[in-house]
Amino acid sequence: MGELSADAVTLDLLRDARETVRSSPLGVVNTPMIPWCQTTLPLNIHCNVHIKLENMQRTGSFKIRGVANQFARRPEGGHFVTMSAGNYGKSFAYASKHYGSKGKVVMPETAPVSRSILIQSFGVEVERVPTSCLMNVVNRCVQEDNMTFLHSYDDLDLIAGHASMGMEILEVMPEPDVVVVCCGGGGLLAGVAAAIKLSGCDKTRIYGVEPEGACTMYKSFIEKKPVGMDTKSIASGLAPPFAGTLPFELCQRYVKGIVLVNDEEIKAAVSTLYKSGLVVEPSGSAAFAAIVNNKIPELEGKNVVCILSGGNIGKDELANFPD
Repeated sequence: MGELSADAVTLDLLRDARETVRSSPLGVVNTPMIPWCQTTLPLNIHCNVHIKLENMQRTGSFKIRGVANQFARRPEGGHFVTMSAGNYGKSFAYASKHYGSKGKVVMPETAPVSRSILIQSFGVEVERVPTSCLMNVVNRCVQEDNMTFLHSYDDLDLIAGHASMGMEILEVMPEPDVVVVCCGGGGLLAGVAAAIKLSGCDKTRIYGVEPEGACTMYKSFIEKKPVGMDTKSIASGLAPPFAGTLPFELCQRYVKGIVLVNDEEIKAAVSTLYKSGLVVEPSGSAAFAAIVNNKIPELEGKNVVCILSGGNIGKDELANFPD
């Protein structure tokens, strides 16, 4: 992975990936993008916000985009291993079943058990380990069991697949002023930012949003290199142990800044969205939380895109959120 640099991500590469994703046998959806003013969501800033409803995506999150491109470019019938807190694992398992490949997902013990059961239902093996051991277990699978590692965020094919969402956004809003994207390892943020900037939107400001307790990209921006940390957040999907190398390079090049939201703001965002008829998991509501809590500068009068990246939250989990 180390040899790839941000220069490998070209507009041609992203257009090619967009076609692969669009025609994927996995049935990736061009999700709706709706004006905020057509919802009952509160907004205390005068601006034109559109919401990209990726919570309505196949497998419940944007991850299927990257997975569709990854699997299309790997030999069929392979034996793959990955690490995931849930959403990438779900898309990976869905693709494994469709392509008839064997798979294993190494999950942090902090991930909901319901996610593990769901992934196993696709015929994929799950191993739950402490977060600090994730990569060690993956490496063991690669070395001892001869599996191929598919990275859940630090992978060129994956990022190019996620970039398809950026292309879709520009089809609805050709010149957004601001785009707000959640950030965990940085794969989605990097892909969307690259798609928008390489398409010629030089003036668009793109912001990543991370939880305060899992701010690996925020810290990476400060230290000017990808860093890791002991992450802790209700948004488990945004809390991998380190920022991706390729995502970091791309974000440094194309992203204006990283802003932070705390777990209370994330919880409130999940509840607010739910009351307005939108089922969005904590990780998926980070960008929304940043906008409603005025974390994004200079939105007044601007054309803004807010990505709701996933809706994989069970009825049991929703009961834990404030009314």
